[in-house]
Amino acid sequence: MTNQAERLPFFVYGTLRPGETNYARTLRGRTATEEPARISGALLYEGPGYPYATAGPAHAVVHGELIHPRDADYDAVRTALDLLEGYTPGAPEGTGNLYERVATEAVRPDGRTVRAWVYLAAEPLATRLRATGTPVAGGHWTGRAARKSPR
Repeated sequence: MTNQAERLPFFVYGTLRPGETNYARTLRGRTATEEPARISGALLYEGPGYPYATAGPAHAVVHGELIHPRDADYDAVRTALDLLEGYTPGAPEGTGNLYERVATEAVRPDGRTVRAWVYLAAEPLATRLRATGTPVAGGHWTGRAARKSPR
C-alpha cells in the first residue's frame, strides 16, 4: 500500500494538462518536468467540462502527462490538487470524495515506467459512469482542441 504522503509525480489527463485551465491555475511555474505518458487499466469518460477516469480492464489506456512538481512546491501542489479534485486524504471510502488519489504505473514514451499519483473517480460516481457514461475514444481527452475546432 502506498503512503498518501509519498512524493510521487502526478499523472494528469484532463484540465490539469499543460495548456488547460486548471494547469494554469494550479501547476504553471510549479513543475520541474512534464512529459507525455499513459496508464493502463483505466477508462476515460466524458464529463461536463472535464473527463473522469475510472479503474478499468487491463487493456484500457488513458493518455496524459506526467507532472513532476518542483521539490519546494511539492506539498503545496499536492494540497491544491487534492482540493481541486475533491479528495480528502484518509477519509473513509464513500464519504463524499469526488476522486480518489491512487498510485499507478505510468509509462513514459521510451517505455520506462514510473509510479505516479492519479485521481480516479470515487464510488458511486465510478459505478454510474461505467453504467451510463460516454467513454472517450482511445483514452485521449482533447478538451482544449475540441473547444477550438470549428463546428
